[in-house]
Amino acid sequence: MKKLLFILSLTCVLAVAAQAQEKKAEAKKPAMTEEQKTLRKAMTEKYDTNKHGKLDKEERAKMSAEDKAKMEKAGLTRAKKKAE
Repeated sequence: MKKLLFILSLTCVLAVAAQAQEKKAEAKKPAMTEEQKTLRKAMTEKYDTNKHGKLDKEERAKMSAEDKAKMEKAGLTRAKKKAE
């Protein structure tokens, strides 16, 4: 009886772990296109004032509306978090 319970428990744990791994794989972002890479590089060169290779919150806030629209159109903006 103990062996049966152990085997059932182990099977359940493995099933949950496999399901979690599948969800993690689905959540990965798709690769950027060449157009997106070019635009991102141009925006980083233009607005990255501290030259660390990323646009932080303050740098993104200083972007022109036109450049923000370009980034959004290309799909390079961060998804807004839903209020819970």
